[in-house]
Amino acid sequence: MRFVIEHLMKNFGEKEVLRDVDFSFEEGKIYGLLGRNGAGKTTLFNCINKDIAADGGCFYLEENEKRREPVPEDIGYVLSTPVVPEFLTGREFLKFFIDINEKSIKNPRRTDAYFDDMRIAREDRDKLLKDYSHGMKNKMQMLVNIIARPNILLLDEPLTSLDVVMAEEMKSLLRSLKKGRITIFSTHIMDLALDLCDEIVLLSHGELEVVEKNSTDDHEFKEKIIAALREDGHE
Repeated sequence: MRFVIEHLMKNFGEKEVLRDVDFSFEEGKIYGLLGRNGAGKTTLFNCINKDIAADGGCFYLEENEKRREPVPEDIGYVLSTPVVPEFLTGREFLKFFIDINEKSIKNPRRTDAYFDDMRIAREDRDKLLKDYSHGMKNKMQMLVNIIARPNILLLDEPLTSLDVVMAEEMKSLLRSLKKGRITIFSTHIMDLALDLCDEIVLLSHGELEVVEKNSTDDHEFKEKIIAALREDGHE
């Protein structure tokens, strides 16, 4: 499976954010999406998720040499600021999500089994989501996307609010789940991207390009990334 973007463009008034995004993502890999502030990382995700309309270009999934337009079930999107129904408890939210997606969820399990996977303490499972920390809300957002098993998983700064232990747990989980899906991980933390991701992709001057690692010298690779991003005028 591949996810292909062709000549994607998005402008906001006279500001050209996505100029000519042309890229192919392959299943089984975690792609680290790096770019300066304002480069358009979230805009790219919002176009892919169809939260906003692109001004040109297209994107599609390619499976068994056949192309098709992604449907909502193909895409999971974990936002940097978690959006959860705060009037529900964690257990109520999880049960509601499983119930409305019962036809598409393969081999559903008990809610407590899912909570165990995410190491959410038993005393927190019946608390209102409004009383969850930012990191806990992020865990819940990640959990429902894991259960849904989308073909494309968009992660917009998902680990920034997590403590060291929780972040390591989430990284291990993402590595274990990358097979059979395309994961695009947006972050401004270069060391995190280098640790977690299989490929580094830069969004610069409104375009995507992969950064080839031509040596085993991590310092040299970092300098190469910084030099490429420095050329981008976004602040």
